[in-house]
Amino acid sequence: MRTRTALMALATLALAATVAAQQAPRMPNTADLYCSGWFTDEPVPRDTYLISGEESEVKTVFAEGDYVYLNKGSNQGARVGDEFLIVRPSKDESRPRWFYAQDALERAMGRLYADKGRVRIVVVQPDVSIARVVYSCDSMRRGDLALPYAERPAPALRSQAFDRFAPPSGKPVAMLVQSKDFRQLVGQNDIVYINLGSAQGVQVGDYVRIFRYPGSRHESVYVERNRHYRLYGFGSTPTRYRWDDLPREVLGEGIVLRTSPNAATVLITYSLRGIYLGDYIEIQ
Repeated sequence: MRTRTALMALATLALAATVAAQQAPRMPNTADLYCSGWFTDEPVPRDTYLISGEESEVKTVFAEGDYVYLNKGSNQGARVGDEFLIVRPSKDESRPRWFYAQDALERAMGRLYADKGRVRIVVVQPDVSIARVVYSCDSMRRGDLALPYAERPAPALRSQAFDRFAPPSGKPVAMLVQSKDFRQLVGQNDIVYINLGSAQGVQVGDYVRIFRYPGSRHESVYVERNRHYRLYGFGSTPTRYRWDDLPREVLGEGIVLRTSPNAATVLITYSLRGIYLGDYIEIQ
C-alpha cells in the first residue's frame, strides 16, 4: 500500500510538471533572482546577523513589513539606508538518497544557503540597528545571516527555439543534484542546483540542456532495477544495449542565475515532461 501511494504521488507530480511544461518561457522574476538560494564551498561571512525584532515576546519569525534588529550600529559603520540580504544555511532534514552519487556531489558543491529576503536600515544606534523587512522570500528568524545587498540583474532569455533532438554540445556535462524545495520531481519555472560552477567556466546567463539516457547505467530509485529496459520495450532484443548506445531524451533547458566555484543555481525555463534529480545537464 505504501509503495502504491508513493507511486500515485509521483504520478500526480509528473502530471503537474507536464502541464507546466506547456507554458511559454518567461523572464526570471524577482523571486527567481533573490529567493533562489545557492550552493557554495566558499566561506560566507557570519559577522552580521539578525538578533531579534519587534514583538519578540510573541513572535519568533519575521516577514515583510516587520522591523528587526541587526548586530551592527554606528560604531561598526552601519548607516541609515544600508540594505542586507538575509540568508540561512539549509539542508534536507529527511535526507532521502534519490540517486547514486547525490550525497558525494552535494559535498563537493559545498553548503546550501537559502535566501530569506532583504532588509533596509531605518534607525542606527551605537551597536545595534533597526531595519525594516522590505522583501520577504520566507520567514526570517533570530540568528539568520545578513550579507550586504548586491543587485542581481536578470539574464536575458534567448529567442532560439527548444530542440528536443539536439545533439550533444561537446561542453561540460554534470547532473541535476538538488532542487530549491528538496523535491525529487521538478519542471518549468522551478529552481535547481547543478554541480558545475565558475571553476568549470559556467557564467550567469549560460543555458543548460537537461537530458536523460533511456537505458541509464545508474537508474534512479524511483524505478526498479532494469525497469527502463522493460518500459521502453528493448529488453527482449537479441543484443542488450548499453546505457549510452541509444538516443538520449532531451527533457528541457534552463538558464544560470548564480554561480559559485563548483555549483550553479539554474531556473528551468522549459520542460517537455517531468525532470528528476539525477538527470543530466550540459552547457549549451
